[in-house]
Amino acid sequence: MTVEAGARSERSGVLTAVAGMLLIAATYGMARFGVGLFAPALAAERPQLVEVLGWAAGAQFASYCVAAVAAGRFVDRRPRWGLALAGTTATAGCLGVAFATHPATFVVAVVVGGAGGGFASPAVVRLVDAVVGPGLAATAQSLANAGTAVGVIGSGLVAASGAGVVSAWLLLGSVCAAATAAAWFPARGGALGCGGAPVATPEEGHRGAGEVWRALALPAGAAFVAGAGSSFTWTFGPLVVSEAGAVTTDRVGWLWIALGAGGLLGTFTGGLVERAGRRGGWCTCAAVLALASAGVACAVVTTSAWVAHASMALFGAGYMGLSAVLILWARGTAPGTAGGGTAALLVALATGQAAGSVGFGAAGDAAGPVLEATVAAGLCVVGGLVVLVSPPGRRPRTARLAGARGR
Repeated sequence: MTVEAGARSERSGVLTAVAGMLLIAATYGMARFGVGLFAPALAAERPQLVEVLGWAAGAQFASYCVAAVAAGRFVDRRPRWGLALAGTTATAGCLGVAFATHPATFVVAVVVGGAGGGFASPAVVRLVDAVVGPGLAATAQSLANAGTAVGVIGSGLVAASGAGVVSAWLLLGSVCAAATAAAWFPARGGALGCGGAPVATPEEGHRGAGEVWRALALPAGAAFVAGAGSSFTWTFGPLVVSEAGAVTTDRVGWLWIALGAGGLLGTFTGGLVERAGRRGGWCTCAAVLALASAGVACAVVTTSAWVAHASMALFGAGYMGLSAVLILWARGTAPGTAGGGTAALLVALATGQAAGSVGFGAAGDAAGPVLEATVAAGLCVVGGLVVLVSPPGRRPRTARLAGARGR
């Protein structure tokens, strides 16, 4: 390959990673998480929807998981289908929320929009792997995954602008459509042929499918536990610090912006994993999440606005890093089926979040926010330590990940 051809390939890889980041930003940070962020505006403009907001959130989680599981079965062979389904469902969901005035139509719109993220992540992983060279793959995957932070910032800015529900969700829907087009363009190349099957690595071929999935069981378990711990800040963090008086209600949107800004640090996860390995990177990110949860408790006790914003920023960095490590773990364990492995690990993370949200919600009045935040921090610590467990009689396997050892 000539120097000029190498430069073109590198530019193509960067553009592909950016396109993937935009699609993740639209499907996660806007179509999926935007519902909770805009909940106060929805309740104010359409009070008839208040009683179904909780049901809508639960149904959206279910649709995300169903979409991710479905994508895991075909996206490694037909990734462009995943991109198309991600953009179509996210755009349709946003447009549905913009005009939904009846509770039933609102829930349907939220369910459709929530599926976008489930289709997007496995497809973007496969897209980036197909276009980006091995030397930049880990960094490119981390950049694309940080799209959630970009989307949260964008949604927070729209919410802070005071835009009405209709105009805000029409804008979010337009962004979803544009991001899909941007991701589809690099997917038009021959590297992502609809019928092509990924090629298994020699290590993967010797290990067999059963051993590959057993190797993913440990990070899946860790993801479930850490996801449960992270759910407190995702679901209740801004609420409890505002109720404590650390941040006024009209400034809660800036807590989400702080979370998104901190999440941009997730772009460095690839470098972290290259230096510390998968296990070391996971433990580091879990520790940051635990520190962020403890910070939320501190913000409640001290009613300090800067502690509240700093804790949300730390949480964003830890969570985006954590999800990026899961993607890199799936790639390192099963490169030929990275999309399916990514889907499995992200579903484990989301399932833990759902379980944690239910648990923290049920115990809220009895336990209080400080105790719950402390428990959340403990769960994040335990989730981090789970990956250090080795099966009896077996030594931890090492696997190369984008030129680095995974530990």
